Amino acid sequence: MPEDEVPLRLTAHSLGGPAPALRPAPARRDWMDATPQGFANRCLPLTIANAHGWEVVGEGGFEAWWNGGPNPGDITIRAERPGRPIPVSHFGSAILTFHIDLVFRTDPGISLWVSGPPNLPKDGIYPLTGIVETDWSPATFTMNWRFTRPRHPVRFAPGEPVCFLFPVPRDLIPRVEPRLRPITDDPALDAAYREWSTSRAGFNAGLKDPNSEARAQGWQRDYHRGRIGENAAEAHLTRLRPKRFAQD
Repeated sequence: MPEDEVPLRLTAHSLGGPAPALRPAPARRDWMDATPQGFANRCLPLTIANAHGWEVVGEGGFEAWWNGGPNPGDITIRAERPGRPIPVSHFGSAILTFHIDLVFRTDPGISLWVSGPPNLPKDGIYPLTGIVETDWSPATFTMNWRFTRPRHPVRFAPGEPVCFLFPVPRDLIPRVEPRLRPITDDPALDAAYREWSTSRAGFNAGLKDPNSEARAQGWQRDYHRGRIGENAAEAHLTRLRPKRFAQD
């Protein structure tokens, strides 16, 4: 089997009791569905990012608020419905913590990106992001959210994701060789960009005319189709469906 086709393992080890709920991350967002004609769902980079991993789901519901102080006791948590993972104030500094009671294992050289669900803003609190070396560590980790303003109640409802994760090669960034070049150094790319830019400007101008072809189309689908002009993708994703965690 070619190396790029070898499955990557992601194992979540439960710790004896009921495991926290895990699910494939969905591509949809309520706020995206609520945009006029659901136009935000046409943005393929958004929907692919939304589904680019797995979620740890909170079983309980609670409300929390921060009074502006630096100590753990400056956060108040009021449970509305019991369930795991249980939120706690452990670190202070306006940080709300969830202990993720799973030990994850990945293949050698593969870490986990751990954060909140992408493109799902929550008023008054922000997910912190970590990279965890799960190919060797036998420890659990915490998922942390930081309040962004005091005296603003924040609510997590039952069934809401509290953590989002996906595997990432640990040597990815060290292997990258960044370069900054004028686009004119690549004449083919320059020509393709100018063709796209002209097409985009014309399409946007046409949207103002109710009788135009652009208005009838509603939106340009070139990127969604994986082809812009003569440039076509060899491997193009229009949908991402992470597998469910299989239980042995």
